[in-house]
Amino acid sequence: MTSVSSVIDDLAGLDTEDFSQPKEFPLMPLGQAVDMGHADDGTPLIDPRIFNSPEFFRNPYPYYRILRDHYPVYHDKLHNTYWVTRYDDITECYFDDEGFNTIPKGSSSGVLGNTQLELSGIEHRRRRTLYGQHLVGESLKNRIPAIQHLATEMIDDWDRAAEEGSEYVIDKDGVRTVELGMMFANEFPIRVVCEVLGFPKESQDDFYYWYNSMMSGLGGSDTHKVGLEARQHLEDYVESMVEARRIEPTYLYDLEGNPVSKDIITKLCETKIDGDYLSTEEITSNIALVVGGGGETTRGAILNMWYLLLQAPDQFAAVCADDGLWDLAFHETLRHSSSIGGQPRHNSFDIEMHGVKIPAGSLMQMVDFSANHDERIFKDPETFDIFREDLYSGKILRSGFRKEGRCSHMAFGVGPHLCPGAWISHQEAVEGSKILKQRLKNPRINEERTPKDIDGKFAPTGIISVRGLWLDYDLT
Repeated sequence: MTSVSSVIDDLAGLDTEDFSQPKEFPLMPLGQAVDMGHADDGTPLIDPRIFNSPEFFRNPYPYYRILRDHYPVYHDKLHNTYWVTRYDDITECYFDDEGFNTIPKGSSSGVLGNTQLELSGIEHRRRRTLYGQHLVGESLKNRIPAIQHLATEMIDDWDRAAEEGSEYVIDKDGVRTVELGMMFANEFPIRVVCEVLGFPKESQDDFYYWYNSMMSGLGGSDTHKVGLEARQHLEDYVESMVEARRIEPTYLYDLEGNPVSKDIITKLCETKIDGDYLSTEEITSNIALVVGGGGETTRGAILNMWYLLLQAPDQFAAVCADDGLWDLAFHETLRHSSSIGGQPRHNSFDIEMHGVKIPAGSLMQMVDFSANHDERIFKDPETFDIFREDLYSGKILRSGFRKEGRCSHMAFGVGPHLCPGAWISHQEAVEGSKILKQRLKNPRINEERTPKDIDGKFAPTGIISVRGLWLDYDLT
């Protein structure tokens, strides 16, 4: 009898077919996987090329289910990666700061600079504390006026855009059609971070350029050079700001114009390590990390949350009736359709997980997407339900939450390397959505402009997030 392991070795080892060549996979009904063959005992097989396919990006969860059920640690030789897909295993790895202590070296530092992403242990904790204190508690509350002001300002600008004939804001017969990504979600988190960091308003356009260029330049892609140039431009700009802030601090203000706290750059300028003030390069790296952490996550959370809620009218009505439910909607959105798929790790030692031997220094992908849909943790995980009883929706905890049948989602990870933008993303998505809800009368998805799936229904979020969201709402 042919064993599963020998078949997989043939597949991943490229012994039976040239698996380096791309392959087209048919688009399947949501929740159903392409049949890639079976071992003699009936175990479904995985063709690693599926991970590069449009089918996987729109319909990933049946494939993650196969991995969780049959290959909880899958050695993907085609991509030289070990995929870890069960909630419990991923959680254990995240908390093991010695065995899985850092993301792969060089994956972020080239563009973002010397951040704590690639550090571990004491050095990581010291660096994280530098800015962590500015992103939680009272410091977080002080950001709310800026968020509310910027959200209102951006929505007010839709009137001008419609009058000027914008292709993204269209008024007709008392109904406004707006593309929420281009007109709000794409720039909103970047503008907020720009303001609370302490950048002047006139630098917002530059800030958007820095963010887009640095994020697209991560990972050694073709845009890496552009990312490096943007980061140098950012550091040059920050240098003059730092010199000025060391002498004269600047502040955040409430809606009445009263100062409520120093901005983050000013606070970083006042921070010391071992008796020495942070260098301009260190401050720039912290800024780059905060920008990255609070950008794409927030953008995806806003678009996915509105896309999913508007397809669940009863849940949207409940949120509109009770602002306190936006927190539930945010957490369920990130569980169901997070824009962040997981975190890579290198293992420090030779290990064995679920019978798979993993040599030290291997690339391991902790698949948060899969953990969030693990049936061992979340009942009926493909269903979007803000009222589900098994999801923790309270304060984001680095330790995670797992009590009384409720668990936190894994969109931000857990443990020492929990995403530094978690609290920023939560606050911006919730506060921004509250303002949108107040301003948009009878919002609904524009069916004509919204992409459809193979069954004619709205396209699924799949991996990452919807790339744009066309909404209609009444003007009167």
